[in-house]
Amino acid sequence: MDRSEITRRREALGLSMSALGREAGLHPSTVSTIESGRLNPYPVQLEKLRAAFERLEAAKNEQG
Repeated sequence: MDRSEITRRREALGLSMSALGREAGLHPSTVSTIESGRLNPYPVQLEKLRAAFERLEAAKNEQG
C-alpha cells in the first residue's frame, strides 16, 4: 500500500487524518507524514493502517 492509496481510501471513508490515526492506533502526525511522503512507513504501521481500512470499509459496506 502506497501513500496515494492511503489517501484515497481515507478520503473515500470520509475520515480526517486524525480520525484514521485513532482508528489505526497511530499518532495523527504519523498519518500526515506518511501521506505527504516525508515518512516511509514501517511494516507494522502499514499493517495497522491495512487492518483499520479493512474494518472500516467492512462496516461501511454493511451500512449500505
